[in-house]
Amino acid sequence: MRTIFVLFDSLNRTALGAYGGKAVRTPNFDRFAARAATFDTHYAGSLPCMPARRDMQTGRLNFTHRPWGPLEPFDNAFPQLLSAAGVYTHLVSDHLHYFENGGWGYAQAFDSWDFIRGQEYDPTTVFTVPPVERIRENFDARHYPTGTLPEGRTATRGTLAKDVWKRSRHAINKLEPWDEADYPTAKCFAKAFDFLDRNRDSDDWFLQLECFDPHEPFDAPERFKAMFATGYDGPVLDWPLYEKCTNSAEEIAEIRANYAALVAMCDDYFGRLLDWMDANDAWKDTTLILTTDHGYLLGEHEWWAKNRTPYYEEISHIPLMIWHPNHPESGGARIAELTQTTDLMPTILDLHGVATPVEARAHSLLPLLDERPSGRKTAILGMFGGPVCATDGRYTYFRFPETDDPAALPLYTLMPSHLEDMFSVGDLATAELVDAFDFTRDAPLLRVRLSRKLGESGMDILANWQGGNVLYDLAADPGQTTPLEAPEIEARMNAAIIEHFVAHDAPEELYAHYGLARDQTPAESIDALG
Repeated sequence: MRTIFVLFDSLNRTALGAYGGKAVRTPNFDRFAARAATFDTHYAGSLPCMPARRDMQTGRLNFTHRPWGPLEPFDNAFPQLLSAAGVYTHLVSDHLHYFENGGWGYAQAFDSWDFIRGQEYDPTTVFTVPPVERIRENFDARHYPTGTLPEGRTATRGTLAKDVWKRSRHAINKLEPWDEADYPTAKCFAKAFDFLDRNRDSDDWFLQLECFDPHEPFDAPERFKAMFATGYDGPVLDWPLYEKCTNSAEEIAEIRANYAALVAMCDDYFGRLLDWMDANDAWKDTTLILTTDHGYLLGEHEWWAKNRTPYYEEISHIPLMIWHPNHPESGGARIAELTQTTDLMPTILDLHGVATPVEARAHSLLPLLDERPSGRKTAILGMFGGPVCATDGRYTYFRFPETDDPAALPLYTLMPSHLEDMFSVGDLATAELVDAFDFTRDAPLLRVRLSRKLGESGMDILANWQGGNVLYDLAADPGQTTPLEAPEIEARMNAAIIEHFVAHDAPEELYAHYGLARDQTPAESIDALG
């Protein structure tokens, strides 16, 4: 078996025609949907980017134990398991976070990888003294703050606020125009085709083609931007802060148009992969999977982005399509059963005949291609410390913590790193070595109590939501605008949360964080894991 796993970042389900999207023409995503099985009730797990990837690699939720962080030394990652079974694994990605402290180990789990430079705030054009006036002239200060950028003096990562540093790096990268071939997505596909052409006659390989687009900044080549021209003629607006949407109608239209242009670019390049499959008759022996890690708010619910609100459907309900050469009859099929990001790991192992490790808490999706159940009845998802969402595909229930004190919920790790930085000496001073969990292969862990809130955890959500626990009926209220009062359904959802916590050997502090108890699950509750 050969597998191509295509992962776009922040690809909204409703941006695709196959899922009812109208704002962007996506002929190639739709062309793939006509051949593949399309999963209609697929959800994220741990959020955002790196937590989602740890879920994908290990087949377990990780937000129950820690926020954003590296692959842990006890993790059984599917690229390592495939490699040990003789399946060659290769990663092509422009995802900058893989090569920061908090993303270490995921790319290195593959046999080989290609890293494409220049995405987001990866500095490929370097001015030690930033051209402040040029940045201010070309980029809107609300998306590219320059107030603390020194004029005529050296600027460094160590002297600037993080957001100013990061956004100025991208602005500097784009002060000189790029040809389309210079864009990271174009380079990712070029490297992928190099791998595919070299190995078109080989078997037993796995290629992960991972593009950061359409994640912000929403920067696309001119031919795609022209498709969605709004008439806006101000400085660049393509990287919203994670905040309330207070923009004018004209500005909202421009930001959404820039996102649409990136989706159109992703669709165009994905079409080239479909062309390669056609030209090489690869449909007969190659599985092709298309998905994303999470979605993105474009002003819905009066917010931009993610990480600051509950995990609304726009963020958590994501696309998934699978072509399997042994199931050509599934072309155009719609699969309604509930699935989740963690399910990708056992599915990929199943494709290559590799056993799923016992600590995985997910379900292979291959039975669904045979119209057999996968075994999943519920899913929970979330960010460490933030609200936990439970869903059965019909209802979504958000249970909020009883405190927003970061020190009240310790995390467990052997890799003490945040997104970019290692844990502070102050945080490490609280660390203590504790007994192993059932998935750590007898390795004890550090228990660390954090002294501050973290942007990559869910703590910031708590300050922006005062409504308490909330339940939505997606059949009657798909936009999640009107909370439902149904105590019996809430009780079932709380039971599902506890069952998933138990299955993931969650620490006792997590139950207390949400005002739950391990023994609270009634005997007649639904079976969360089948």
